[in-house]
Amino acid sequence: MPANLPDDINQLKQIIAQLHQQVNDLSQDNQTQAEEISELKTQVEYMREQLNLSKSKRFGKQSEKVPRGTFNEAEQQAKAEPKHHKKGKQKLPEHLERETRVYTLDAPVCDCCQQSMHACGTQESEQLKIIPEKVSVIRHQQTKYACRSCEQTQTKSQIITASKPAQPIPGSVASPQALAAVVTAKYCDALPLYRQEDILKRGGLSISRTTLANWCIKAGQIVEPMVACFKQNLLASTVASADETTVQVLDEPGKDASSKSYMWVYRSGVFNAQPVVVYDYQPGRSHEYPKQFLQGFSGALQCDGYQAYDNIEHVTPVACWAHARRKFNDAKTASPKKTGRAQKALCFISKLYRIEEKAKDYSPDKRQALRQEAIPILTQFKAWLDEAEPQLTPKSYIGKAVRYTLNQWEKLIRYTDDGQLSIDNNHTERDIRPFTTGRKNWLFSKTVKGAEASAILYSIVMTCRANDINPYYYFEKLFAELPQRESGADLTDLLPWNVKQALD
Repeated sequence: MPANLPDDINQLKQIIAQLHQQVNDLSQDNQTQAEEISELKTQVEYMREQLNLSKSKRFGKQSEKVPRGTFNEAEQQAKAEPKHHKKGKQKLPEHLERETRVYTLDAPVCDCCQQSMHACGTQESEQLKIIPEKVSVIRHQQTKYACRSCEQTQTKSQIITASKPAQPIPGSVASPQALAAVVTAKYCDALPLYRQEDILKRGGLSISRTTLANWCIKAGQIVEPMVACFKQNLLASTVASADETTVQVLDEPGKDASSKSYMWVYRSGVFNAQPVVVYDYQPGRSHEYPKQFLQGFSGALQCDGYQAYDNIEHVTPVACWAHARRKFNDAKTASPKKTGRAQKALCFISKLYRIEEKAKDYSPDKRQALRQEAIPILTQFKAWLDEAEPQLTPKSYIGKAVRYTLNQWEKLIRYTDDGQLSIDNNHTERDIRPFTTGRKNWLFSKTVKGAEASAILYSIVMTCRANDINPYYYFEKLFAELPQRESGADLTDLLPWNVKQALD
């Protein structure tokens, strides 16, 4: 016993109490330090995952395909025979115009006997000829007529002029073909107007970028009734899809030039035989915009997990398995371990997609029947997710992927209830990708009118692509036909599938 301890019991109790307090304080400090260390370890692990994911997205292959491996040996299928590419030169399409160049010898002589030789056949080969930006002029000659009798008997002579068809832009040099070429180049080929201006200059034609921009706006106004028909067709269906992406508009009332606006994209269901795609420009991304657009629609809406698509009357949201798969793929890429929970989840999802691969060409009823094979897989996957969630760090990529999938679960499994639904929303993402590609080139829209014209013209381009129609020829027909129609006229014959039948 230390000699300096007091003999008084009360003082000893105080010392003991102080020592207990110090021990408790040290214990709390150690616990706090342990929690701080644990939090730091979590942050370091999350930053390592972010670094791995960033490096993969920058330098790695961009694919979500899952190799069949550890967790699905029993479900592996025989590998397909490798496809061998045909060797030799590609055969040029038969529909291309051909010019024939014949090569002959003046007086061929046999090297062996020195006698003259006769023609015994030909050797043929083909070469591709491309003439860039062939520009020509349409000259309209309207014949004038006068009355000879009036010229002889009256003081005034009446003159009448043969009319020409109504033009897309009255008083402009832009023909339907010229407008079709400009808008196809910009909205289909992502070729900015300043580059088109340079291309035309090389062909000896000087048309300013401002003029080309005005043509695009006018072109959007011309085909707007056609896009209204697309929307009417879309709202009359029972399955639709939706997605959205950003767009910058410099001169938008009440908003800074650097602020974000949005291009919303709506599409017919992937199994619709007559699909339409409608772009809808809006200044924001709130719930009111899809709610307003989808007035009159009643059915299933395939979309991502964005809450703006929820709680719309008569609309049942159906979530996208590709989004869930993407999150687990990111978790797998971010993790230093290449076999783990993310791989397990991806194997569950790959089984669902293999069923879809079999069912893609089936009728809706037969497709729905085959999808019943997915129910046990979904049940197992849900049980696995419920078990894994409490064991995961919420901020980790795998934790976020599991949480997202559980939050979207009821929407994710709805595709099994209807053979007209798709397992994902990839078809709409593909329809929005040309816009994002073009945006990298032209960066922004100058005005709201320009953004609205872009929405209309992209609607035409993407609907043409969905129906396998050349956009240039469809634009040319619309710019020639629509100016001849009265406002409110029936445009059924100009719908893409009807035009395609006429062209075929």
